[in-house]
Amino acid sequence: MSAAGATSSFLDYVGSTNPGLLPFGRTLPAGQLPPTPHGTTIAALTFDGGVLMAGDRRATMGTMIANRNIEKVFPADRFSVLGIAGTAGLAIDIVRLFQVELEHYEKIEGALLSLDGKANRLGAMIRANLPMALQGLSVVPLFAGVESGTSVGRLFSYDVTGGRYEELEHHSVGSGSVFARGAMKKLWRPGLDREDAVAVAVEALIDAADDDSATGGPDLVRQVWPVVYVVTGDGAQRVSSEELAAVVHAIVERRTTERREA
Repeated sequence: MSAAGATSSFLDYVGSTNPGLLPFGRTLPAGQLPPTPHGTTIAALTFDGGVLMAGDRRATMGTMIANRNIEKVFPADRFSVLGIAGTAGLAIDIVRLFQVELEHYEKIEGALLSLDGKANRLGAMIRANLPMALQGLSVVPLFAGVESGTSVGRLFSYDVTGGRYEELEHHSVGSGSVFARGAMKKLWRPGLDREDAVAVAVEALIDAADDDSATGGPDLVRQVWPVVYVVTGDGAQRVSSEELAAVVHAIVERRTTERREA
């Protein structure tokens, strides 16, 4: 058996052979950390048949908008998705490493890692990033998926120490999370179907953008919509821009008719 095959964990293998390749666990030199792009609000909720995760498209750098098209929600594997808030560059590196970790496990073991196992391994990566977090480069993910062969959605949140917490019904992370969570508390209900779940997630992000300057709402002029993934027993699938545009226009039209703030 090769050295790479000695462990089903790609993270452990790289950590033992060449830890300098990992994106975390380093000590930064003394000095003031320059502004770096940060991702903001991620919302996730369960529905009848699976789980959904949505993220706005804005990244901020201090008081500036660093990017209006950043993607913060990614497929982790066929049956799970991952959303990131915090230092954008480091978070995206951790996402890529987590994707390779799950693919490596499947190739070595010949089977998918369980959903609990995936959630635990992501927690280990966040824990490994704690030295960077203490120096101002924190990453806080939201993880969701279904167990292969089932259609029951599950959500997991984390803290900067890698603590893993299973959430019920819905959850949100990032600077606009308190507003998104408040919206989902009122809009979520048992037995939501897929279409209604997409509408709830988009409306929660719109509410977050209304009160949090770091969260970007849908941009009807630039045609920029949230990134939304749905995970069911058939796997993870990205919601199309056409469907999201229709959902956004319906919400805006309804709120305009009701003379509500958008």
